[in-house]
Amino acid sequence: MNTKLNEILTKALEEIESATTFLKLNEIKAFYTGKKSPLSEIMRMLTNATIEEKKTIGAASNRVKQQIEEAISNKRVALEEKEINDKLQAEALDVTLPGYEFKKGSIHPLNKTIEELEDIFVSMGYSIAEGPEVEIDVFNFEMLNVPKGHPARDMQDSFYINENILMRTQTSPVQVRTLLEAEGKPVKIVCPGKVYRRDDDDATHSHQFMQLEGLVVDKNITMSDLKGTLSVLMKKMFGENRKIRFKPSYFPFTEPSVEVDVSCFKCGGKGCSMCKHTGWIEVLGAGMVHPNVLKGAGYDPKVWKGFAFGAGIERLTMLRHNIDDIRNFYTNDYRFLKQFEGER
Repeated sequence: MNTKLNEILTKALEEIESATTFLKLNEIKAFYTGKKSPLSEIMRMLTNATIEEKKTIGAASNRVKQQIEEAISNKRVALEEKEINDKLQAEALDVTLPGYEFKKGSIHPLNKTIEELEDIFVSMGYSIAEGPEVEIDVFNFEMLNVPKGHPARDMQDSFYINENILMRTQTSPVQVRTLLEAEGKPVKIVCPGKVYRRDDDDATHSHQFMQLEGLVVDKNITMSDLKGTLSVLMKKMFGENRKIRFKPSYFPFTEPSVEVDVSCFKCGGKGCSMCKHTGWIEVLGAGMVHPNVLKGAGYDPKVWKGFAFGAGIERLTMLRHNIDDIRNFYTNDYRFLKQFEGER
């Protein structure tokens, strides 16, 4: 019987030593230490043996089983170490290899324009105001002197969610909200943001675009204050030699209303393709705040005056960088956007 046990031990150790995977090792363990193993078979053969034989052979069988289990445990540790070493070898890092080139993002040109405009106005004492893009009709139209049925509503074909809620067509509602919150105190703000109008997308139009509007309300505000403010803005944006001019226009929330032109920064006012040979480029709309708007927000128009202006962010950016298609801003074409990396 001892000879049989030695044979089992020798064969088991050979198989354990030659095992190269955990799966094979588990199969060996199940075969030599399980309920149907050769060692279990030997123990079942001792049913009719003497007590002394049972003690002797049982002890020898247990020693063989312990040796097999110890060899399996040692082999498992060796396989684990080999697996780790193989993985480390396969994942070895050669620090002398050149690194990968990662494309670095940058601020979008429209956001750069907004940041620059904000810096200009903050330096002149303005505050930055924000408001919701989903707006109620009373703030978007009625309190801006555009009641229901007013023909000016046709100038802005709107995205209505229901009868009284719409996507704002301008950032002017922020001005109304600010006036109401100010409760009769002076106001000096600019409000940049997205606006939405039903429009066919083409090179110069988009159903979604960005505006920056400004509002100043105080005592003794005049049109000359508006002209001085916009003159500083145009010089900062387009160069110190720029001049501006006002042309009569119409906006329901300002009276008088003007369109503002800047002298062409490409030809210096001599006439070129950019200014259509006029020497001037239209950049924004403005005017003195309509008395009805002031009255609706709780300001006495006999005491308080104000001016307002609004500019399209895309238009300003297109003019500054000679971009001919507004859709370039929204296609996320890296070839277009990378031209503005590093600019401020």
